[in-house]
Amino acid sequence: MLGNKRVRKNYYKNSAVKRRMKIIRQLKFCLKMMIGAAALATMSFLLILGHDVVTQCDYFNAQSIEVSGADRLRPDRVIRQAWLEKGVNTLSVNLSLARKRLLAHPWIAEAEVRRELPSAILIKIKEHKPLAIVDLSRKFVMNESGEIFKEWNESDRLDLPVISGLEFSDLNVSGKHCSTSFEAVMTVLKLGQKPGTILPIRLIKRILVDREIGLTLYAFNEVKTIRLGYNDYQRKYDRLENILCYFKDEKNCSDFDSIDLNNLDRIVVNPVRIESNAGTHKEV
Repeated sequence: MLGNKRVRKNYYKNSAVKRRMKIIRQLKFCLKMMIGAAALATMSFLLILGHDVVTQCDYFNAQSIEVSGADRLRPDRVIRQAWLEKGVNTLSVNLSLARKRLLAHPWIAEAEVRRELPSAILIKIKEHKPLAIVDLSRKFVMNESGEIFKEWNESDRLDLPVISGLEFSDLNVSGKHCSTSFEAVMTVLKLGQKPGTILPIRLIKRILVDREIGLTLYAFNEVKTIRLGYNDYQRKYDRLENILCYFKDEKNCSDFDSIDLNNLDRIVVNPVRIESNAGTHKEV
């Protein structure tokens, strides 16, 4: 009977041991957290201290700020736009923020800002290339890609063709198809950029867009009219070159008032006839 008697466990004693072990584990965890927090705070302090030391060190002060790609804008204007100045610590400059400030200027299409340690900052920009002025009741400047990039004002001093007759819906918007009228305008402007073209952009004063009959150009002295209509612009320019060559060789007709090239099978020319040596002109 005595040999089969079970030994009872002391539950009160085991519970006390478990509570002590739990408390010890919690204390260890708290201690580790405190040590980790202290280490993190120390590391942060050292990093901040190191950052302050480096960004205030004269060794990294910018001795030069170089600007490339500036044509219309002066280099000092570009530097001011980026909020930079000579002597600024190169490591303290926020390159991304400086680039955003440059892109905020209407004439700057692309920008890059980088450091050249220890004492130089390099700025590289690409300016918009103006192609024409678009009159939409208010005038805007359009670049070579057909994109409006700024509103025109007299201080721009741009000798460019003025395009009238377009609407906002015709303009080049990313992801949308351009209208036939807009594509016609761009084709003529690009022809005017080709070397040796008979009608370079600098001689085109105005382009009038009519959705029904196409394009009419006012060129040379803003009085001479060249009606191009739609399509076959390269062939029409070739014919125009032949006509202008004819006027150079013709003694009685040295100039013209208007040329209608809308229909290449029926070209209409209104010449100016020389009546006398005094230079009297008469339209025929």
